[in-house]
Amino acid sequence: MDPIGMTAAVPKSPWGKGAPAVPTCSLSDVMSEELARQLDEENNDFPTLTVPEANLVSAEETETNSDLMLAQMLQMQYDRECDTQLRREERKYNGKSKVSISFENYRMVRPYDDSASSEDEVDWQDTLDDPYKADKPQVTPRKGFTGKGKNITTKHDEVVCGRKNTARMDNFAPEVHVGDGLGMDLKLSNQVFNSLKQHCHSEQRRSARLHDKKEHSTAEQAVDPRTRLLMYKMVSAGALESINGCISTGKESVVFHANGGMLEEQPVPDEVVLKVFKTTLNEFKNRDRYIKDDYRFKDRFSKLNPRKIIRLWAEKEMHNLARMKKAGIPCPEVAMLKKHILVLSFIGKDHIPAPKLKDAMLGTADMKTAYYQVLGMMQQLYQECNLVHADLSEYNMLWHEDKVWLIDVSQSVEPNHPHGLEFLFRDCRNVATFFQKRGVSEAMSVYELFNCVTGLDLTITEDDEAEFLAQIETLEKRNEDHVQRRGRKTFPVSSCDGSPPLKPDADD
Repeated sequence: MDPIGMTAAVPKSPWGKGAPAVPTCSLSDVMSEELARQLDEENNDFPTLTVPEANLVSAEETETNSDLMLAQMLQMQYDRECDTQLRREERKYNGKSKVSISFENYRMVRPYDDSASSEDEVDWQDTLDDPYKADKPQVTPRKGFTGKGKNITTKHDEVVCGRKNTARMDNFAPEVHVGDGLGMDLKLSNQVFNSLKQHCHSEQRRSARLHDKKEHSTAEQAVDPRTRLLMYKMVSAGALESINGCISTGKESVVFHANGGMLEEQPVPDEVVLKVFKTTLNEFKNRDRYIKDDYRFKDRFSKLNPRKIIRLWAEKEMHNLARMKKAGIPCPEVAMLKKHILVLSFIGKDHIPAPKLKDAMLGTADMKTAYYQVLGMMQQLYQECNLVHADLSEYNMLWHEDKVWLIDVSQSVEPNHPHGLEFLFRDCRNVATFFQKRGVSEAMSVYELFNCVTGLDLTITEDDEAEFLAQIETLEKRNEDHVQRRGRKTFPVSSCDGSPPLKPDADD
């Protein structure tokens, strides 16, 4: 029986058996230490985390017991969101403009503290607080003066201008090294600063020109991209099998050795050389002296730009070699001409070029034979080919198969050239000096050699070169006047057998 005398009826749930009622606890039970120990034991019954599982718990989750730490974390997240918004604003305003604005001073989190910042951002310490950067000299404020009354100093003051000019040196190009002047109290006058500024601009323009020349010119022992493309096309077309390497370099060209192929059903020699004329305009600047007064190219010379003249120079050597080959003078044979690249037969054997006459080890008999060969070739050049070598020396003569071969005739001119006889006299001097030093007793003097080659009977005055050159200049002047009145004319020539030379016309 219910002690109270009545029992409350528990209504039956329509959804089935209901959940058991939670027993009620009094206040004393809640505050008892026994209940606290029971709850603590229940909490310790949960399985402990292993080391890998514990590592998954971030430091932020394990250190949230401190209110200060929570506040700092929230503030850091807020600052990051603020900086992200500033970056969006920068990108919006700057776009693709070359001039950009920056909100660096308004950022709350610096890059070295912001772990989420991009690695390629510029470190603010390098631009703002660089401890090794020199301090700029103090200059006048924007208002243009400092001080008051008698102590006023305007922007035109010599000391102020000097310090301002020193500070402006920081705006020079990066390649201009100003040293430690910015960290010193230097005072540059306007004249010195303007000179430095002008020099800086001149160096920048010169550097740009040199870079352009390097890209579009033939350097020593190297070729520019255009020339390299021409050489590649020769190999691709089958005219050449391979290009083996550089043989020699000179003031006007670079020579490469190559193996010949087939050119339009006509075989190219097994061994050839590629004479690549340098396209640099600063080397051999006086080359126009040899071509602008040549009647064969005079009309074309005035209509060409300097770079196309290089092609004309290669064409001139091709025509000169053709004349020499027709006269039977030992010289390279022309295989083909491609712009400023001249393909010639190789004077040598098995990739070994023939030695120059100055390097050839010849005995007395061979040296004497070489002298008479050179003498005969000079006569043939002048009398049969109507040419003057204009650069004949032991450097441009090769010794191959027991005879002398002539090379490098791109500068050769005809005797009716305004300076043709002067060039011939220079050739005679080089030849006479070389063979006399090599002990050839039969070698004639420069004056006798000149008269023998030309057939002219000029008066020879020993040790008086000026008088002999005066006679040559007179002949050149008379011939130039005759050419202007009647057109092309060749100097009269004769053999060295003692017969008198033909005289110029009476009206000369």
